[in-house]
Amino acid sequence: MPAEWAPHDRCWMAWPCREALWGDGLEAARAAYVAVAQAIAEFEPVTLVCNPSDVAEASLATGSGIDVLSLPIDDSWMRDTGPTFVTDGKGGLAGVDWRFNGWGKVYEIYGQDAQLASRMAERLTIPSFEAPIVLEGGAVHVDGEGTALVTEQCLLDPKRNPDVTREEMDGHLREFLGVDRVIWLPQGYDGDETAGHIDEIAFFAGPGIVVTCATDDENDPNFPIFQDNIARLKSASDARGRTLDVIEVPTPRRRDHADGRRITLSYVNCYMANGGLIIPDFEDDQDDRVYRQFRELFPDRTVIQVPAQDIVVGGGGIHCITQQQPAVGSD
Repeated sequence: MPAEWAPHDRCWMAWPCREALWGDGLEAARAAYVAVAQAIAEFEPVTLVCNPSDVAEASLATGSGIDVLSLPIDDSWMRDTGPTFVTDGKGGLAGVDWRFNGWGKVYEIYGQDAQLASRMAERLTIPSFEAPIVLEGGAVHVDGEGTALVTEQCLLDPKRNPDVTREEMDGHLREFLGVDRVIWLPQGYDGDETAGHIDEIAFFAGPGIVVTCATDDENDPNFPIFQDNIARLKSASDARGRTLDVIEVPTPRRRDHADGRRITLSYVNCYMANGGLIIPDFEDDQDDRVYRQFRELFPDRTVIQVPAQDIVVGGGGIHCITQQQPAVGSD
């Protein structure tokens, strides 16, 4: 699996459609998705997957320059339900088809999403490798040089993989992603509906560089989680033997759903496009600071901030709704 900063052929997204999830916020979510798609389209082609009944509406909303592909879906988290693309270094492209069970059966209706990866591979006429484990794309991040970053909370979740040991999971990741070393963090973002997706707390920004969440609020349940993660990352080394350079990014102020559940607000949940970086705007005091921080960290990329509040209320962020397709021959 190439690193996310490797050249992309395109970005894949999907059209929000689960009314039980979005409720009155469905139209706002669709508008937010369109804003992300249009921002990414400045740097690389974008294809939006949607249910057959939504093709006309999605096409009108996105406008010219964004392709729309009709395929059955249950909802719009392309990172988790689409294929994880891998290359062979010889011009070949394939998709890994992880088993999908609705994030540990958080949602009972997921039959179409469980088939999306294989259907996309069929449309692209590329091989599809069926993995024997439950895993979502947002649960793993790689550096393209042999290292993967994951959490135990998610990959060893008994609602996902009750009979799989850490050693066995390590082997599956090596086999299907082509990695040599897996860096395991214990836990993800407090209250994260995905139960520990790595893309809410950390990502590789370059070889030997990891960006991760931090907070100085000792009363925040995330404080001990993030402190532990930071310490473990600083003591880890990647597959090339490099000690990691750990960049800490602040967390926005806490906000909750109406029922008191925490909303997972994370600046590290962003998307690297060809020459661009799409990051969230939360209308928070930290927005400007993080924007400047990312501009310094990625001087060769154009950083674009996109309002993301209407996305995160659904349980994920910009990275969760996107999936890069690597340019063949770029790995």
